[in-house]
Amino acid sequence: MIAPMALITVRPTQLDKDIALDVARHTDVPIERGAELLTRGADEHLLIAAAMVGWLFTRRSDEPIRRLGTHFLACSLSSAVLPHILKAFIDQQRPDRRTVTEHWRGVPLSGKSEDAFPSGHALHVGALGSAATLLPPRIRNLVWTAGALLVGTHVVLLAHWFTDVLAGLGLGVVLERLTRLVTKPIPIRGDRQTPRNRYSG
Repeated sequence: MIAPMALITVRPTQLDKDIALDVARHTDVPIERGAELLTRGADEHLLIAAAMVGWLFTRRSDEPIRRLGTHFLACSLSSAVLPHILKAFIDQQRPDRRTVTEHWRGVPLSGKSEDAFPSGHALHVGALGSAATLLPPRIRNLVWTAGALLVGTHVVLLAHWFTDVLAGLGLGVVLERLTRLVTKPIPIRGDRQTPRNRYSG
């Protein structure tokens, strides 16, 4: 069965090509295996499962914590669905389909060949990183550091172009901010919750 042609075809920029070429020149099997292991941390199934567990654990907490649990779950679910919708209309060849010799040095074949844009993993990370601005700074910074490491692995694996990752992060941030309009999360400032009289309803 022939897949329907996408409405939009996205071409990599020259910067994308230069970065991918530089990665291809310097990669080796240990680097690729390490990146492949790390990248599983941004898998949509893992993130949804973690958000579900977190949501269940927050059901007996105070209202700010309950709302945050709901918000993170909503962000995880919506950021898992949106990339599939976008990729049904957008085609972009993955950088790992443009190389041969690098596969001998550990570069794996990732996903569907024309599903590079946007990076779904980066979109998940962007949404959760944006949601992390509702948390105390030390937790927020930890989420951002882990997120940057995770999305960087997709460039190293040649699964996505650099701009795919940037686009995914940006879309994730926008999605999270729109989700706030529905879930109305309550920020947790420092080690103490924002006083209740500041957020009625």
